[in-house]
Amino acid sequence: TTMAHNAPGQSAETITAEMARWAADLRFEDIPDSAVREARRYLLDTLGCALGGFKQEDAEIALAVLDEVAGEGPATVIGSGRSMDVVSASLANALMVRVMDYNDIYWQQDPSHPSDIIPAAMACAERMDKDGRELIVGIVLGHEFEMRLCEAAFPGIRERGWHHATLTAFVSPIVAGRMLNLPWEQIQHAIGISASRHATFGAVTAGKLTMMKNTVDPMATQSGVLAALLAEKGYSGPEHVIDGKEGIVHCLGPEWKLEVLTEGLGDSWRIERCGMKAFPTEALTHTPISAVLDIVIGNDLSAEDVATVRIGSTARSADILADPSKYDPRSKETADHSLPYVIAAAVADRQVTPVQFTQEKIMDPRIRAQLNKVEVIADPEIEKVFPELQRADVEVHTTDGRTFSTRLDFPKGDPRNPLIDSEIEAKFDALAAPVMTDAAADRLKEAVWGLEKQGSVTELMALATSDR
Repeated sequence: TTMAHNAPGQSAETITAEMARWAADLRFEDIPDSAVREARRYLLDTLGCALGGFKQEDAEIALAVLDEVAGEGPATVIGSGRSMDVVSASLANALMVRVMDYNDIYWQQDPSHPSDIIPAAMACAERMDKDGRELIVGIVLGHEFEMRLCEAAFPGIRERGWHHATLTAFVSPIVAGRMLNLPWEQIQHAIGISASRHATFGAVTAGKLTMMKNTVDPMATQSGVLAALLAEKGYSGPEHVIDGKEGIVHCLGPEWKLEVLTEGLGDSWRIERCGMKAFPTEALTHTPISAVLDIVIGNDLSAEDVATVRIGSTARSADILADPSKYDPRSKETADHSLPYVIAAAVADRQVTPVQFTQEKIMDPRIRAQLNKVEVIADPEIEKVFPELQRADVEVHTTDGRTFSTRLDFPKGDPRNPLIDSEIEAKFDALAAPVMTDAAADRLKEAVWGLEKQGSVTELMALATSDR
């Protein structure tokens, strides 16, 4: 099939053509029940994260700017319920989804958060007056290609200094284009338009963290929506943006296994391999948190009982999550990427939830008293099994001379130890509670669990409005 569209004498078609054609052809009926179920689960998790993100300072700033620059349009902004143009709404909603660092996580060669792309599907589905079944197609597509792009580079592009928002800029136009019912040729152009101008430096997640850490991926989602609108009207973009001259492979260097992007499309579904976050923190902190909570709660240890917590982890964890700045966190962005802080919170409060990342909590003397008890050690043996296993070896030494140790190979929320539906609901309820009454939250949950029966994405989005 890959050669069918080539006139005599033309070279073999580019990878973006194959990706675009598969996306254009994908129908709800092609997606198995197991993947549809995951789409519902990720949508509920994503909406919960957005409702939690609605009142975060970064989201409030961005929404104020969009109040000035955005136009009226068919897309609904989560929380406020405002109707906005699709480009602006996709940015607003994706930022709210991302801002607490609590939405989904996939980590192969690269980490990514495929649900950051769901707002592109939402906005464009609203513009086309689509139903819940079509939204499922958009959700599944975003996970499929984001996860494949993460898997295609050896080492991952983050290891080369680039952020995964670089990859999202290739995927969001596919999702937006399919939701706009574009023919495959226009989806291919949309990929070229977005991807060729949206590469993101790793600086946003290195060293001192700022609000941009959670903003670059939403901006890449927004980029894809704008690109799809341009392509719809006939705008063209480079078809060779992945595999051609000065495309991503050329510019970011070897080694790439490009067959990963298209091999076996439709035989299995990447959304079934993604993970969710049980904690609103950087992904590599999750296994250590899970292990420490098991020890502290299982043995009924108070913070005062704990003398030291030793954590064996990857070199990356020790380097990025336990550098000196992470022992003195002053902001939410630093605290949720600080292994000492999240472990200190687990020891002091026996939980790591959004409550632990308020300014008051970050400066709480009881939590801060635990920070220097935490020692992070890079373990080459753990490095060898990563990322197949996200292993953490944890030893807790008590003030009366006891030692408790445990090894965990993956955290709660990993597809090998998934959040069950009731746990996703509990997470949703906690995030929605400050902005939504129980009755409103229940209506939204019911609509998401019955997503295939929803006649209108716009009606669904209206349910995701704050009523407090």
